[in-house]
Amino acid sequence: MTKHHGVIALDKKEKTIQINQTNKNDVVSVFGPPSIKSTFNDNLWIYIERETSKSSIFKLGKKEIVKNDVLLLEFNTMGLLASKNFYSIDKMNDLDFSKMQTENVFSKNSFVYDFLSSMRQKINDPLGKRKK
Repeated sequence: MTKHHGVIALDKKEKTIQINQTNKNDVVSVFGPPSIKSTFNDNLWIYIERETSKSSIFKLGKKEIVKNDVLLLEFNTMGLLASKNFYSIDKMNDLDFSKMQTENVFSKNSFVYDFLSSMRQKINDPLGKRKK
């Protein structure tokens, strides 16, 4: 049993719209209202398609993601499509993470370390009656 969320057949519908030819009304007629509109930019619309299915009995019926597609549409000030970016589940898995680690910049003699130590001591013993 599969469950769909968002716009069905997003990858096929994405090919029907053209940059600098399609306007907002055309996009709404093809896809419907956007799944998400950007908070900071009203001209950035996001469409999502997600399809899940129950996996085999060996995995105890855990849900498996079959499709996870995202379409980003950006419009210019006149309402024409300026750019479109389509991301499928295959492209989303190709992320490279940095292997670098952040060094600790606090030393035991720094002002921040002394301040935080005194705050910790005051929280643990607010009346100052505990033996040291």
